[in-house]
Amino acid sequence: MRSGQSRITTRLIGLAAAAAALCLASLARADGMVISRGSAGDGAVFSDGSSVPIRRVFTYRQDDGVPVFTDRAPANQSYQVMEFACYACNPRSTVDWHSTPLHVDKYAELISSAAEQHGVDKALIRALIHAESGFNPYARSHKGAIGLMQLMPGTARDLGVQDPTEVHENIDGGVRYLAGLLAQYHGDVTLATAAYNAGPANVERYGGVPPFEETQTYVRRVKILHDRYRGSI
Repeated sequence: MRSGQSRITTRLIGLAAAAAALCLASLARADGMVISRGSAGDGAVFSDGSSVPIRRVFTYRQDDGVPVFTDRAPANQSYQVMEFACYACNPRSTVDWHSTPLHVDKYAELISSAAEQHGVDKALIRALIHAESGFNPYARSHKGAIGLMQLMPGTARDLGVQDPTEVHENIDGGVRYLAGLLAQYHGDVTLATAAYNAGPANVERYGGVPPFEETQTYVRRVKILHDRYRGSI
């Protein structure tokens, strides 16, 4: 590839990464997550005081202004550290899921409409959104999942969701997907939520909740939140 073409490609990659960085920064501001500068920092802390594992992205600009994003701290270079963490999947989270504040009013009309249209308990929808994104519409995982219900791009396409960053489409697509899982598992919420986290293939492979610590933790916490939302809305 010619050097000019290489430079253009690098710039395009940098612009795409920069856009992703803005999403991460929005998430950090919304959920009280730490964004530190100049060092790897001590970790990410949510506004409710929980400490969670983080994925770090180091970013700096080359002499020609092209942004660089890497998972390694650059030597002899001023850089910024962006940090992202999964809200409900960390087995070592210090959040008390039996008392952490609920979001009983956010997106009420959209959730009620999707619940009625697709036949899904709205308390379960709230529990899932809470576990997936902490009700942060800008949430974006290191695997590429997007928005309130953390739709993977491929899943969003399969569901006909044109813009998974748009709250209405994200909720409707996520609830339709959840409704399909509930139908597949004959209304078994445990298996449906396990499949939502780990994928139906893994649920089938292991004949139940997969033996992944993250998934088992997620399923337990969704159940706690589901029970609490049922008693609150």
